[in-house]
Amino acid sequence: MMNIFIPRSYPLRLLAGALMVGALFTTTATLAACPDDAAIDAYVKEFSQRKLSKGFGNEISLEDAECAKRKLGKKLTLPLGALVGYKAAFTNPALQKRFGVDGPKWGYMYERNMIDIIAILPADFGARPLVEADFLVEVSDPRLADAKTPLEALSYLESIIPFIELPDLMLEGQFSGNAMISTNVAFRGGVLGMEIPVKKTQAFVDALANMTVVMTDDAEGKELGRVKGSVLMDNPINAAMWLAQALKKDGITLKKGDILSLGGFIPPLPTKPGMKARVQYIGLPGDPQLTVEFN
Repeated sequence: MMNIFIPRSYPLRLLAGALMVGALFTTTATLAACPDDAAIDAYVKEFSQRKLSKGFGNEISLEDAECAKRKLGKKLTLPLGALVGYKAAFTNPALQKRFGVDGPKWGYMYERNMIDIIAILPADFGARPLVEADFLVEVSDPRLADAKTPLEALSYLESIIPFIELPDLMLEGQFSGNAMISTNVAFRGGVLGMEIPVKKTQAFVDALANMTVVMTDDAEGKELGRVKGSVLMDNPINAAMWLAQALKKDGITLKKGDILSLGGFIPPLPTKPGMKARVQYIGLPGDPQLTVEFN
């Protein structure tokens, strides 16, 4: 299998959503069940070939979707490499409503397509490729799951990392939120900026909520979106706390060095040849930014 992403070139700790294009509900009457191993293997093959997929059924229940995600999570190491962390999705209430989910959900993240060098990629890196302004934190202590406030949570984080996620919806036609959950909430990879050491102060907490995240297409000189950091559960650190708590509830203990993706600030957009997406985080130290070009 050909890996179309640029491989990582240095250790993980130096690593520098909301996924929703074209999604609607169908009226299929038959309920799906937790997929068997053959169905999981078939999806992994489609994923590896970057082919559109029927997934595991659009009317799959949340329970079966979570079951499918866990099975799939073990098999995605084949095309995507080692597990490096977890991603939050549906952290924006508007997206929860649009997809018919009852709150944030989570998926697995893997190393192979996490790019931390110059990012120039094929526009068709996936079956339904998207680009999304996102954000990561690096865990320093599993006690993050027990933090009661964002300020306390900073004590259990090593760094924050600008991140452009490169999701791949994969699913054919119309699909539900549960269908997307079942396919690991569209994770395929992403582009990482330089890590920013955490300062364990209230001022740092406030800066994360008050920062302005701006996404532009520099090739067209067009702004694609602009929001405050508070769009993610009032503060991105609240999303980190939720994710750590949700993982603990599901029997997963975080470890030092895990990375957590906190969700999309701005609705994701389809990629296209010639696009040069740039995301800037105005209000963080140095107003960091990162870009990805598509050819």
